[in-house]
Amino acid sequence: MEQKREKYINPFTDFGFKRLFGEEMNKDLLLDFLNVLLQEQQGNIVELSYLKTEKLGRTKEERKAIFDIYCENEKGEKFLVEMQKSKQS
Repeated sequence: MEQKREKYINPFTDFGFKRLFGEEMNKDLLLDFLNVLLQEQQGNIVELSYLKTEKLGRTKEERKAIFDIYCENEKGEKFLVEMQKSKQS
């Protein structure tokens, strides 16, 4: 009898985050996620769009902006959310 192997996606990796939240069909998941994180500071986000901006550095220490999201809240204010795992000065 063949046993099924379960697969999991780690949302803390670039691949995992993009796979879970970076696709148009999962846009509602990202919107809910960002509203939970940012609602107190930014208000309710009502619209978002993906900006495909991969800027890979030449070394590990260089900036690595992988995923940017352009958001608009209920007041019509627009702001950018940058997703990154590493620290940046």
